[in-house]
Amino acid sequence: MRKYGVFFLCCLFFAGCEKKDPNVVSVETNLGTIKVRLYDETPVHRDNFLKLVKERYYEGILFHRVIPDFVIQAGDPDSRNARPGMILGANGINYQLEAEIVPRYFHRRGVLAAAREGDNVNPERKSSGSHFYIVQGKVFQPAELDSLVDRINNKRHQALFERLQQYRAPEIRAYELEKDYQTLEKINKELSEETRKLFEKEKLVLTEEQRKAYTTVGGIPHLDGAYTVFGEVIEGMDVVDKITALKTDGNNRPLKDVVILKME
Repeated sequence: MRKYGVFFLCCLFFAGCEKKDPNVVSVETNLGTIKVRLYDETPVHRDNFLKLVKERYYEGILFHRVIPDFVIQAGDPDSRNARPGMILGANGINYQLEAEIVPRYFHRRGVLAAAREGDNVNPERKSSGSHFYIVQGKVFQPAELDSLVDRINNKRHQALFERLQQYRAPEIRAYELEKDYQTLEKINKELSEETRKLFEKEKLVLTEEQRKAYTTVGGIPHLDGAYTVFGEVIEGMDVVDKITALKTDGNNRPLKDVVILKME
């Protein structure tokens, strides 16, 4: 009996000493629990998320933005006890994080990423300190994916040109008033060449791994290279799917509140 007793106590001891992964966070909601693992390759985002979890920042916050085949998003402190129909998403913690865009981590189904302000006001693509989203995404047919990539690249090219054009807007306006079309044509060529060079870094070119993921498990390719992906769901994608199935209002807020009860 003593041997069995000692063996039992040893089992309890080693079970108690079993190491937990410090990068795994359990997100308990009123619709179920989602477990995410944070990436070591994005240490700024990892450490910030863990800090907010320890500070209980997310407790009581809603998933305020829910779009089927796209994402579920949370992080607005104004969402705590928000009245029905209240527009949410404009507030957050009062700092941003430097972008940590790692090419090997892309927007396949189930990844965790940081929301941010648009390129027009945030060209460095800094992340919100508190807003995050989980990708549900959709599955693409190969031809559909090719067509989407073409549209994404056309849009990125045009956005780059317009951004550069905006920087030189006063100069362009002055030459327009002078009707100096020769100089305007020269500027246009300069902008086109500069856009071409910058676009080489912005162009979306899918790897075989990305193509396989987007045509099997799904995702949202158009966000690749533009937002920081810093983790992934390891349990509870059924809960994410349950959340995206909820009816929402015109601002993509669920009519039934999805509350983060606890993170640990």
